[in-house]
Amino acid sequence: MSTDEGPTLRRRRLGTELKRCRERAGLTQENVSRHFEWHAAKVTRIETARVAVTPRDVRDLLVLYGVDDEQYREALMDLARSSRQKTWWTDYRDIMRPGNFIGLEAEAASLRVWEPIVLPGLLQTEDYIRALMRTGRSTDSPQHIDRRVALRLKRQDRLRGANPLQLFAIIDESVVRRSVGGPDVMDHQLRSLIDVAQLPNVTVQILPFDAGEHPFLGGSAALLEFPETTHLDVVYLEGLAGDLYEEQHSEVARYRAEFDQLSTRALDPRLTLKMIESLLRA
Repeated sequence: MSTDEGPTLRRRRLGTELKRCRERAGLTQENVSRHFEWHAAKVTRIETARVAVTPRDVRDLLVLYGVDDEQYREALMDLARSSRQKTWWTDYRDIMRPGNFIGLEAEAASLRVWEPIVLPGLLQTEDYIRALMRTGRSTDSPQHIDRRVALRLKRQDRLRGANPLQLFAIIDESVVRRSVGGPDVMDHQLRSLIDVAQLPNVTVQILPFDAGEHPFLGGSAALLEFPETTHLDVVYLEGLAGDLYEEQHSEVARYRAEFDQLSTRALDPRLTLKMIESLLRA
């Protein structure tokens, strides 16, 4: 187990191992749920890392699956213990979307993101965030909005410090032309974007209007990558009807190829900065 791994990645590795053991035993998720008299969806949630699993549950599952290797069993039980550790985002769980994207983002080595409407959260200034919150969450209390803003700003720590996240952001031209929060807020946001885009671990590209149609017209998308455990790479698709996590290797590979293609059609980082600079007020 890598010392750089956090509980989210450990939970996903554990779920993958438990699924492999179940399939080798020739059991379905329904078989397992009936055996333990669990809710029908519990096994699915364990294997997809949607819930934490106790060491005792892991032990019982491995007994059912006929896993006799004591060292392997102990390793998975240790993984279950460490995957239940608290993290900095634990206190924000009540305002996080289902699926723990923030936990994945906090432990990923790189993130490729496409945004067609607003700037990626990791690149937003506080005033830009507040303007979005006031529009989308007009009934929330000021305290609730403050916590949401604090969470988004805290996420941005991943771009700096030790082992920073490698961020590759492709944004639609309309994003930098859309005024959010008024001229002053937007001017400050664009200047901040220029500064952040010059970090060695950050690449920002604008997809111009004349790029035409492309596979990501349906909405925003993110590809989270974990180099030492590439089988855990995941695509996150956010939508008004709900979020989708795509983990099948073939689908992740397809999205990676589409991100690469989209990058070739976008302005290179130098021309991207020139376009942003052209939008600044004198």
